[in-house]
Amino acid sequence: MANGFIRALGLMSGTSADGIDAAIVTTDGETVQAFGPRHTVPYAPALRARVLAAMAVGQADAGQADPNLSNDLTLAAAAAARTIMGDGDVALVGLHGQTILHDPAAGRTVQIGCGATLAELLGVPVVDQFRRADVAAGGQGAPLVPAFHAALADGLGPVAVLNVGGVANVTFVGDGPLLAFDTGPGGALMDDWVGRHTGAAYDRDGALAAAGQVQADRLAALLDHPYFTRPPPKSLDRHAFSLATVQGLSPADGAATLLAFTVAAVVRAAAYAPPRRWLVCGGGRHNGALMAALRAALPQADPVEAVGWDGDALEAQAFAFLAVRSLRGLPLSWPGTTGVPAPQTGGTLHQPGHLAPPPNT
Repeated sequence: MANGFIRALGLMSGTSADGIDAAIVTTDGETVQAFGPRHTVPYAPALRARVLAAMAVGQADAGQADPNLSNDLTLAAAAAARTIMGDGDVALVGLHGQTILHDPAAGRTVQIGCGATLAELLGVPVVDQFRRADVAAGGQGAPLVPAFHAALADGLGPVAVLNVGGVANVTFVGDGPLLAFDTGPGGALMDDWVGRHTGAAYDRDGALAAAGQVQADRLAALLDHPYFTRPPPKSLDRHAFSLATVQGLSPADGAATLLAFTVAAVVRAAAYAPPRRWLVCGGGRHNGALMAALRAALPQADPVEAVGWDGDALEAQAFAFLAVRSLRGLPLSWPGTTGVPAPQTGGTLHQPGHLAPPPNT
């Protein structure tokens, strides 16, 4: 830990529930000294189906429905970590876990995957449960990545960092306090629609949406959701919106309308702090039709690679960064990012050597 910098590994499983991203950064929790390797391990189809089923149930204790899911996700996280850990120079791991329930209004956010077990499997201290303290203090518990966005965007001027995962969120970085919130749906609704109608996991490059026509009446009904009248900061569960509004449409028209919904929600978010430039990360930036629609609606919208960032690794890198912040007792969230009353630390540290050997290792 020379000069306070730690080589840390982050593990992120997003609301798209498509796998585990692993990435290494060398950081002191305030700046990033170096970026290390990164790797994505897709969920096996059976495991993804179990994760999606747990999300759909939406219960605080997923173990009631699938008692082995948390352990199996922890084993998958350990395997993903090992792909890039190398010769043991990783000093800390940040495990986000898989969110299966996010209901901050009820004081609940549930990420499964066990940090204590992962510490035993890897032989490295692990920080997990990044969101709980914020929710317990009255915050939304999300988004948490703004601290990392701000560190990376230092010197770029006023920018908006838009992450389009299953749910989309934005961080406005400028001269004032950070402002961040979930804008609305990202890719989850589109993925669910495409899966239902074609059996594919997602709309590759937005081809299905590009073949359809946006149905203005259905789009207006989707945008009538009360979430959009709430001021930020605010956050969403993956299942906050449903496909009921687009039922009966053709597969292409439904996909086009849902893509337009994602974009329209971002445009509404832009009214709170219009930046000079938008930087897009997350899986959504690989969707050509979505990026074309964002570019048509926003000033200078580019993938984050335009400024040298790795959009596929960004969230995993963020949880490595946040793990170091947690270790140092630095805030993970602020009033402008989650609505918490005061800057809030968080995360739970697990040291190896405190558990019996985990099963199925």
